[in-house]
Amino acid sequence: MGVGRFVYTPILPFMVEGTGLSPAQAGQIATANFIGYLLGALAASMGGLRGSRRAWLLGALAISGLTSMAMSFPDYAPAAAPWDLWLFSLLRFVSGLASAFALVFASALVLDRLAHLGRPGLSALYFSGVGAGIAFSAVLVAVLNRSGASWADLWNASGLATLIAALAAALLIPGEPGKTTAPAASSAPSSGPAGMPPALIRLILAYGLFGFGYVITATFIAVIIREAPELAGLEAASWLVVGLTAAPSIFIWNKIALRLGGRRSIALACLLEAGGVALSVLSSSSLGILLAAALLGATFMGITAMGLMEARRLTRGDQRRILAVMTASFGLGQSLGPWLAGYLHQVSGGFTSASLAAAAALLLAAALTAPGSGAGKAA
Repeated sequence: MGVGRFVYTPILPFMVEGTGLSPAQAGQIATANFIGYLLGALAASMGGLRGSRRAWLLGALAISGLTSMAMSFPDYAPAAAPWDLWLFSLLRFVSGLASAFALVFASALVLDRLAHLGRPGLSALYFSGVGAGIAFSAVLVAVLNRSGASWADLWNASGLATLIAALAAALLIPGEPGKTTAPAASSAPSSGPAGMPPALIRLILAYGLFGFGYVITATFIAVIIREAPELAGLEAASWLVVGLTAAPSIFIWNKIALRLGGRRSIALACLLEAGGVALSVLSSSSLGILLAAALLGATFMGITAMGLMEARRLTRGDQRRILAVMTASFGLGQSLGPWLAGYLHQVSGGFTSASLAAAAALLLAAALTAPGSGAGKAA
């Protein structure tokens, strides 16, 4: 998933150079992917899908690899083939669907197995796979680009890597005797009052702001670097830093949350990420951009996980419903970010205004989740 969902970021500068895509068009393609991820996560979380969880997971991984390879097919030229833009968008939309199904069903398989074995602490190791995939994609793109590969070759190689990983998963993940359906979450009936506590409402709003706040830098950081001559050559290194800091981040934030509490930890992570997002456009030094990448990688996976855990803690009754609401809030914010960034780039000629708006959204998310913003102790 780290490759299939996020490889668009390191490949994007080479696509822009090779095809003439504008930042607004690049934002449209990214938004299509995030909309697909949103709809896929909601669909997979509703349960009732026929077939084994393993079959859904392996199918999703295969589709992720094939849609990545298919991104090399359109011979894009802005004037001659405008429909290719929509084909790119459609492929990334389907890839987003596949990424969501892969995450939901892999999580269901792995976390259930760890709970059965009494080893829930190993979940942090499982989630480190996303960061490892991001780091791998950075190295893959950098090595192939230095060997003269085209942007289409980069997509083909990324898709092939995903298919090889899918084959490894097929060999390593055992079957599920007796599993004939694929529910992704508990379907226990609601037992609490219909109203949501104020802290939960604030968390839902903050989660949407976080989705908007992280995604502009996560999508365009390589393009931001490419547009700054003084940062030339740091595209791959910055994305590698994102992956390497993301890999252990959930383990670290779990430890922090045990000491500070869930809401306080989310607020702290949002503040750190806001600093990284702002730094990505305000700093012109190599150290500054690498620090921005480190702050992004070290926080975005942690906030994602802590937000869902805190929502479950604050929910009375059917937790599947609130996880769907949280996913929808996050997905809406995430889908808006690339589109707005592309539009503002077209107007202003850079990503500064969009990134500072994203940093402001993260500061507001921190204010909404901080313990002092409402009654109740953070846990």
